[in-house]
Amino acid sequence: MSAPSSSLKLRVQRIEWIAEDVLEIEFRGETDLPTFTSGSHIDVHLPNGLSRSYSLVNDPADRSRYCIGVGMDPKSRGGSRHIHTQLRPGQIIEVDPPLNNFVLDESAERTVLIAGGIGITPIFSHARKLAQLQKEFEVYQAVRERSRAAYCEKLEEISPMYHLHIDDENEGQFLDIPRIVQQQTPKTHLYCCGPPAMMQSFEAAVAEIPESQVHVEYFVARSEAEQGQSGDFFLGLARSGKEFLVPADRSALEVLLENGVTISNSCQEGICGSCETRVLEGTPDHRDSVLSKAEKLSNKTVMLCVSRCQGERMVVDL
Repeated sequence: MSAPSSSLKLRVQRIEWIAEDVLEIEFRGETDLPTFTSGSHIDVHLPNGLSRSYSLVNDPADRSRYCIGVGMDPKSRGGSRHIHTQLRPGQIIEVDPPLNNFVLDESAERTVLIAGGIGITPIFSHARKLAQLQKEFEVYQAVRERSRAAYCEKLEEISPMYHLHIDDENEGQFLDIPRIVQQQTPKTHLYCCGPPAMMQSFEAAVAEIPESQVHVEYFVARSEAEQGQSGDFFLGLARSGKEFLVPADRSALEVLLENGVTISNSCQEGICGSCETRVLEGTPDHRDSVLSKAEKLSNKTVMLCVSRCQGERMVVDL
């Protein structure tokens, strides 16, 4: 897919090995880059035509660069594999300005940050910010092997309450998320980013905690079984007056792109938020991992890459 006109053309300044199967990539431009906050991500448009979202790990105060941590996914469809095997310093890459779907509540009395695998990238960003604010916080990082613990040394430096859990050194046992949650005070804010099994455990453990205190970010889409099934529906575009049939086996985003409708998009899995679009009529069948429960109940916006319509027709602000 092509990058939107608002994208930035940045040079790959540095590629550094920071843990087993994890690279840190530094991008720089000719001028100061757009501002961002902890937890933000950028969409990187790769030379192979794919676009992928990656969390920013550098200090937001440094506007001279963007740094991302990229884990090598063994099931990669071309994103992380391309970065690990083909990307080289000096290349010019198109990057979209930062977005933040994983905002840090800086007013919280106490914060607990939980990460699994490459999910440490936005968690590391939040930990740095909380340390700068001199807030009370705790960090739990879980990895299969010690060699895969990216940013562990930096986290040890900034947090006296940093805990590294290594599955292989605990008889293969996963991090005990229910125990961590049960130990927290009533006003603690909890954040989690990790693989599907960790996210499921976390969401089950925080089921009784107010939604305003729970914050999640997925880097892998929820399964088809969780998303459910539905049939065809019509998608109307309010601005142009056009209307398209979205078959049961196609996404609304696919149909729009095939018919020449320009819309920002990246992951196509409902995890980055790039294709969020305002809903004017109809009721969405939300299947994304970005919107909160309250936002889904409001039905004000929809992620067109995965979500569908609960009825026969939906109209969006396009």
